[in-house]
Amino acid sequence: MPQIFHPSANAIAKASVFGCLAGALIFAGVATALDFSSYGTDQGTVRDQPVPFSHEHHVHDLGIDCRYCHTSVTDSTFAGLPATKTCMTCHSRIWTDAALLEPVRKSWSDEIPIKWTRVHNLPDFVYFPHDIHVNKGIGCVTCHGQVDQMPLMFQNASLQMRWCLDCHRSPQEFLRPRDQVFNMDFQIDEHVKEEFSDAQHKVTDQDSLGRALIDLYHIPTDGRITNCYTCHR
Repeated sequence: MPQIFHPSANAIAKASVFGCLAGALIFAGVATALDFSSYGTDQGTVRDQPVPFSHEHHVHDLGIDCRYCHTSVTDSTFAGLPATKTCMTCHSRIWTDAALLEPVRKSWSDEIPIKWTRVHNLPDFVYFPHDIHVNKGIGCVTCHGQVDQMPLMFQNASLQMRWCLDCHRSPQEFLRPRDQVFNMDFQIDEHVKEEFSDAQHKVTDQDSLGRALIDLYHIPTDGRITNCYTCHR
């Protein structure tokens, strides 16, 4: 029987198989890199806003508490965005002619709310209640970063499921006393160590403080907070 394929076809076939495998691996590597990168997560992205609001100025320089603007963060799933009235509490008296605050003044005179652009925007299939996290001792900086150092707000974390699960699997690494949730510069000092140490816990660092707060704030450790239904309802 005459030979149909030239002997070199064997080498070509082998090269094709290995080439396809290599191509698949390269594709998977690139896709994974994109998934982890800011291109896929929007981490570090600054959003255009109607007014260039500076958290650094308002929080760090002026000392305004998070709850002054985000009024429902302790008792609602949504932290809340400030109404124009909140802005005008100050800006009806200071910077009254500043050009960059014209959208605020127009919103106030027209009685039309400012349309802020969401920076931390979770998918619709993710259930995230702010009030539960705040009341269990999760500080603002854990998710939002050092907003007091942000002239313009950006997404600090990836907001990917693996990032959420890191906290749900090891909550002791992130917990702090409830009265320190809104403190941008919380540190475990001698007062904290003394207040939260007891017969079961000797508080010396973040891990021991977190374990004490897990018991004090009744945070489940039986796997409930890593159950799919907890966040996907």
